Amino acid sequence: MAVGTQERGALTHPDVHRLDDVNRDVLKVLATPGKGWWMLFGLAVAGVGLFLTAWGWQIYKGIGVSGLMSPVGWGVYITTFVFWVGIAHSGTLISAILFLFRAPWRQSIYRAAEAMTVFAVMTAGLFPLIHVGRLWHAYWLIPYPNSRFLWPNFKSPLVWDVFAVTTYFTVSAVFFYLGTVPDVAAARDRAVGLRKKFYTVISLGWQGTDQQWHHFGKAYVFLAALATPLVLSVHSVVSWDFAMSIVPGWHATIFAPYFVAGAIFSGVAMVITLTVPLRKIFGLEAYLTTKHYDAMAKLCLFTSMIVFYAYLSEFFLAWYSGEEIERSAFWNRLFGTYWWATWIMLVCNGFVPIMLWFKRVRHSIPALFVISIFVNIGMWFERYVIVVTSLHHEYMPFAWGIYRPSVTEMSILLGSFCWFGFWFLLFTRLIPPIAIQELKEVLPPPMRKKAKAHDGGEAHA
Repeated sequence: MAVGTQERGALTHPDVHRLDDVNRDVLKVLATPGKGWWMLFGLAVAGVGLFLTAWGWQIYKGIGVSGLMSPVGWGVYITTFVFWVGIAHSGTLISAILFLFRAPWRQSIYRAAEAMTVFAVMTAGLFPLIHVGRLWHAYWLIPYPNSRFLWPNFKSPLVWDVFAVTTYFTVSAVFFYLGTVPDVAAARDRAVGLRKKFYTVISLGWQGTDQQWHHFGKAYVFLAALATPLVLSVHSVVSWDFAMSIVPGWHATIFAPYFVAGAIFSGVAMVITLTVPLRKIFGLEAYLTTKHYDAMAKLCLFTSMIVFYAYLSEFFLAWYSGEEIERSAFWNRLFGTYWWATWIMLVCNGFVPIMLWFKRVRHSIPALFVISIFVNIGMWFERYVIVVTSLHHEYMPFAWGIYRPSVTEMSILLGSFCWFGFWFLLFTRLIPPIAIQELKEVLPPPMRKKAKAHDGGEAHA
């Protein structure tokens, strides 16, 4: 059941001198976890219970227990759906795009980022089902041959989202699983009992032969090239849920690149949020170094500038358009009923990341952790502002309304984070969270010891 005894030893020096150290230090994560892991797992289980209870209550009582009303037919559920789809995107960016560009700092973080992608898409996929209310009719969103000649309305954004999410989940899950095979085989060789049998099945008979590595490399490059366009296409499709309408504040051509940049921004911040506790709980400081966090912080800073530029562009174009309703919609965002949400968005996404310009902040793990949490809060409120402020204040004043999320909605929102955390914590116990084989490729050569050669001279062993 345990992985072994020698793997559980902690690193005694920040540098790794032997390739076998990598196996030992990464595979020790799969051994019996400490109190920190159990505390987080207990909170996650409790949150999943809250999530299922709130959703069950909504199914029993009907969608009326939510705060959705006319004209705000989209609320917390669609906001959170877009948020989780965005979170999923940086996993593909780090694992696929940076792999194709051979970025040397991705090896230690891409496995956690890929897992984050899969679990974030699993979380996002729940919200269209929650939003439709009648869960037992959700299969109507899927185009399948039937005797009743019922087909989805392909003009509906919900149908677009079904195609986007299912495609992205399939490719991301296959890409994630393929990359874990060599490391699962390494865990198999050190495991015992039921865990060894489990690893034997999912490692697909991996023995590390030249032929297997050859086919593995070709398949990995192919899937990386296939997954790369999904970073641009999937969240562009999600942005078209809004941009294809004529609602003030939505009908804009900037939405596709704006949403993609925001997705990468929030996703990289979530990678930081997840890996900092992982690094501390399992003693992986030698593999998740300030170099990795400095690179992620720079990527956060870059995408933050793009997102903040998009905010300013939206306000400028609303003013420059000369259209009174568009101007009114953006004025209402800043100073209307939901001014507090807009200013949370601007502060968290535009002003807080300014601190990342300073190297001292980028090299401070606690500071990055706090900033990443602010970014995730700001990115959720960005989607909330887009969804709610535009719908509650459209063209006709008699149709305006105030949307207030219900306790059920907020319980499902909180529970979705726990649902995501539940799967991520399980992942850290079953699959090596750091890519062992790829990490060995970028380590410096092992230290060489002087030894006597056969001819009496000195040689390097």
